[in-house]
Amino acid sequence: MAARHASDLDNVDAWRSPTASQVAGLTLAAANRMVAAVEAAAREMQVSLAVAVVDSGDQLVAFARMDGADLVSIQLARNKAFSALMNRMPTRDLAPLVQPGAEFYGYDSLAAGRMIVFAGGMPLERDGVLVGAVGVSGGSSEEDQRAADAAVAAFG
Repeated sequence: MAARHASDLDNVDAWRSPTASQVAGLTLAAANRMVAAVEAAAREMQVSLAVAVVDSGDQLVAFARMDGADLVSIQLARNKAFSALMNRMPTRDLAPLVQPGAEFYGYDSLAAGRMIVFAGGMPLERDGVLVGAVGVSGGSSEEDQRAADAAVAAFG
């Protein structure tokens, strides 16, 4: 499986071996394709967005904030990616679990407030293995999710 992604590796230091996420296909080239997909979706929806792509260790692989995107979208995109990664699930699926009276009420206060429980964060899996996540912010929940879905589709 790794061989089909080897051409994506932008490894100018040949003595360094790729990370597990890179071997699984989450390379800079793949992350840039996801960023481009988010930007294309944003233009179609006529909304400025921020997008963060992280690897399985929550390390930033790529980030972009479109001109006009609110400054708060920077941290929200990053935290949506973190939340999707840590929970191994779309952030939109967390909302019902954290409402007052629900089993995990207050869960969104974990991780020093980084846990986001609304749409726009998606885990990235390859062959059933979690390799990273993407977070999108700047629009409505529906717009953020639509752009995040475009990013996941671009990851393939």
